[in-house]
Amino acid sequence: MKEEEIKKAVREGYAKVAETGCTCYTTESSSCCGGPAVAEDIGKKIGYSAEEMGEVPEGANLGLGCGNPVALATLAEGETVVDLGSGAGFDSFLAAARVGEAGRVIGVDMTPEMIERARLNAGKGGYSNVEFRLGEIEHLPVADGTVDAIISNCVINLVPDKAAVFADALRILKPGGRLMVSDIVLERDLPDAVRDSVAALVGCVAGAVLRDEYLGAMEGAGFERIEVLEDKGFPIGFAPGDATGEAFAREMGLSTEGLQEVADSIKSISVRAFRPA
Repeated sequence: MKEEEIKKAVREGYAKVAETGCTCYTTESSSCCGGPAVAEDIGKKIGYSAEEMGEVPEGANLGLGCGNPVALATLAEGETVVDLGSGAGFDSFLAAARVGEAGRVIGVDMTPEMIERARLNAGKGGYSNVEFRLGEIEHLPVADGTVDAIISNCVINLVPDKAAVFADALRILKPGGRLMVSDIVLERDLPDAVRDSVAALVGCVAGAVLRDEYLGAMEGAGFERIEVLEDKGFPIGFAPGDATGEAFAREMGLSTEGLQEVADSIKSISVRAFRPA
């Protein structure tokens, strides 16, 4: 697919998630892979504590992540944080509690329906130090050199031009500022049936790139001290027997063995990197 077609598919897919509260996206018109209970179960699998999931407004956790970047970002009181692909606001709200009233969190998402949902959640939670801005994460609506930390959870894989995302992230960071990303990378190339699937694209798989390419894009943008802090199998979605995986498998015509092969090629990593001081 062309870049604009990819962005359109992603925007439409996540608009559906925002409107329905489903924890996954498939193109099956009647398919919804779960609600709040499933989202909570996914949260536990990818590293969130019960306390963290309980401190955000209901409806903020949609079960869309692949790690817990807030826990690894070591945020401090008074810092300014940007959340790339903020969705319904889950990680933004967790970050807001850590930076306190003297700090500030800016969530950026390209899906209007997600921005609307996040703003409603912010109102419900009474957050005065969080705002949500509509925009693409490779063209961030944030001024140069104004941010202490950037977090992102399973979003950069959705963007065709990952180098542009990292370059713009570097632009908005203060000298010495840090980037903490949880995302999906590949151990080997995906089968064409998966690579060409809209469901797999919006499901954070088809847009993923090989690990070395991903980390190389960070380095090429100018980040230094790049360190992989967590490296594990993809915890949800493509596991045989999982509702999300089964829905994707039907759409792509994959056997159980084919589904397992895809699952084995996918890794969830958490990476920390810094803008040179």
